[in-house]
Amino acid sequence: MDYLFKNADKVLELLVEHVSLVVLSLAISLCIAFPIAMLISKFTRAQVPVIGTFSIIYTIPSLALLAFLVPFFGLGMKTAMVSLILYSQMILVRNMVAGIKGIDPSINEAAKGMGMNKWRIFLKITVPLALPVFIAGIRIAAISMIGIATIAAFVNAGGLGKLIFEGIYQDHPGKIIAGSIAVVVLAIGTETALRLLERKTALK
Repeated sequence: MDYLFKNADKVLELLVEHVSLVVLSLAISLCIAFPIAMLISKFTRAQVPVIGTFSIIYTIPSLALLAFLVPFFGLGMKTAMVSLILYSQMILVRNMVAGIKGIDPSINEAAKGMGMNKWRIFLKITVPLALPVFIAGIRIAAISMIGIATIAAFVNAGGLGKLIFEGIYQDHPGKIIAGSIAVVVLAIGTETALRLLERKTALK
């Protein structure tokens, strides 16, 4: 704990790197997952192969995937981002599809009977009703990304994992403990914030 208090500025800098990596990767992941989920929710036959492919990727050990991507993207943040995006797709797509498919078809039929077009039905009915499930997927994906981003320091991606790996290589327990505490606090804070948002949207 002495290291954490005496080097709070360094830990904070690495925390910002970690958060930046996760937030940017999550934003790109959502931009990819949302259209895929919308598409396969309309074409049921595509759900099994698409989600199955993402599930296979998700089962690959993170170090193995990072090592596989290094020859293509090199060392650094780019490799880490690609791995985080690949890992998150299964969680995001599956939850988005579940949210969309979980809406009672009679609600959409009633909206059509009221003269609403597909775009208005999507904005006024589909998104609000499926939003809690969407956020649940984002919450799970974000927590997963925080953990994997820690391991991504192995490929020189920075973040809190850098401090933990330095502690391991240098036999410095202070660095290991400081990095681990920061990761845990970040994960718990993210979990709490997104769970509260999930509950808030579910109550509307």
